[in-house]
Amino acid sequence: MPLFILTETSAGYGLFKAADKKLLDDNNLQNRLSTVDKIVKEIKYKDFVKFDSAASALEEISGIIEGKVTPKLAGLLNEFKDEKKVTLAVAENKLGSSITKLPELNIKPISDSSTNDLFRAIRAHLPELIPGMEPQNFQEMSLGLSHSLSRHKLKFSPEKVDVMIIHAVSLLDDLDKELNTYAMRVKEWYGWHFPELAKILPDNLSYARVITTMGLRSNAPEADLSEILPHEIETAVKAAADISMGTEVSEEDLTNISHLAETVIRFSEYRKELSEYLENRMRAISPNMTELVGALVGARLIAHAGSVMSLAKSAGSTIQILGAEKALFRALKTKHATPKYGLIYHASLVGQASGANKGKIARQLASKLALGVRTDALAEFPEDPDDETRAELGIRTRAKLENHLRQLEGKPLSKTTSVGPNGMPLGAPSKWDIKEARKYNIDADGLTGEESAPKQSKIQVVEDEEMEDANEDVEMEDAPAKKDKKEKSKKEKKKDKEPKKAETPAKAKKAKKLTEEDFERLAKEAGLSVSKFTRRFEKGLIKVDADGKLEVLSKKDLKVQEEEEAETPVKKSKSSKRKHEEEAEETPAKEVKHKKKKKSSA
Repeated sequence: MPLFILTETSAGYGLFKAADKKLLDDNNLQNRLSTVDKIVKEIKYKDFVKFDSAASALEEISGIIEGKVTPKLAGLLNEFKDEKKVTLAVAENKLGSSITKLPELNIKPISDSSTNDLFRAIRAHLPELIPGMEPQNFQEMSLGLSHSLSRHKLKFSPEKVDVMIIHAVSLLDDLDKELNTYAMRVKEWYGWHFPELAKILPDNLSYARVITTMGLRSNAPEADLSEILPHEIETAVKAAADISMGTEVSEEDLTNISHLAETVIRFSEYRKELSEYLENRMRAISPNMTELVGALVGARLIAHAGSVMSLAKSAGSTIQILGAEKALFRALKTKHATPKYGLIYHASLVGQASGANKGKIARQLASKLALGVRTDALAEFPEDPDDETRAELGIRTRAKLENHLRQLEGKPLSKTTSVGPNGMPLGAPSKWDIKEARKYNIDADGLTGEESAPKQSKIQVVEDEEMEDANEDVEMEDAPAKKDKKEKSKKEKKKDKEPKKAETPAKAKKAKKLTEEDFERLAKEAGLSVSKFTRRFEKGLIKVDADGKLEVLSKKDLKVQEEEEAETPVKKSKSSKRKHEEEAEETPAKEVKHKKKKKSSA
């Protein structure tokens, strides 16, 4: 079986035939191909197919890198039709597997490590092996082809969109840090002039806009803040500016503060645009991952892995701890417990779970996320698919995970979810929070310092309560009065407890006995199986009111109730023991007095 060698060059395809069939089996191959004369003896030139132009050369070489047999290469290999069995040495593994699939050709390709020394020797002395090839022209063609191949890779790289996401999420994190620093500096700087504004306006963007619109606090009555703030907040700001205790600042100081406030506004607006751009990119590239963990967490996972494809190659266990590598290796080194989550901890589903269930939900979310990323990277959809079609797996998987999370938490399933799609929580706190500044006491002005200032209504209420306590302390100085009051308070407490005790059995009487149908209905409402529901009901973890409403208790709540019930008789026993001890101490004292009287009488 003859041995042929296929080499691809910048000028075309070269085909050589080895003089020895077992050339690749020789262990001393490097010495046999050390010089040009030895190579010419061992390898014979057979055929050479030139590339038509630089564009065709780029197309042929890029096809070989991808493992494709191009038409020009297939025409060269057709020479082996007459051969029964042929061994062909090829440099690329993918190309070798593609050649075996060619019909009507019985070619056995070899592309393992044994061919490395052979191809190294051929490339070093290629101009001498191919007749009519000048070394200078060959070098120029190689340089031009390498430049055009690099440009082609950059232009048609499948990872170029991933790079945009990586840069966008990195810039978003940097912007957050810078924006936070600048906003804090604005509040501290302008706070010397108007300190009450920071308590009324917690939002950084609104704070900066008020500074640029209003300027000095003396301009507050004339300033129109209706476009920036709601009417209630605007009124609170103007009222606080009227009685503000801040220092006066010059126009030059205010100009510098305004420039910094404008920078905060500009950065905030750009951050919003960048966030929308990132979300749109994530929905286009990885819709299933965006549905499961949100755009921001998904982008951070892609940035950490390097690309969507490399993230798709990772297992669910790897995705779960992605971002916690230091903690993982530290735990392995010190033989401690390994971390349960990394960047995935910031996903809304993991944040909703309680401490004991965070690890379970993180593991399940990571496994489903691995499936979603592989679908995003490798799945083929029909032309122009809808967003819902592409994100169908993520939507269904998220619904299942939310269902399972509620079952783990032991809460009844509700139709509305507290976390919406994209991982954004619903019912977030409002942007505006009215926090009125503490009002200045005008009545205290003009006092000499000897007389006391009139108190405000809030302080008077506190003083009245303290005076009542003081009066009670004065009245309770007498010992018999103390005992009477204690006895009265005990009687009143007993009376208060008696009706409550009477109410509990009444409620118990009202509660109906549950049938099998009731158990099935209530188990469906709680999202549990009938057997699990009955076990929890018998243990007391689930209670049913007279109206048929469920009350789910955790094990901690049940323990707390049991401890409170156990503590009440203990307290009574202690008080009874103290009474017995006091009586026991009183009796010997009385006996001693009687003995003394008897002795005196004697």
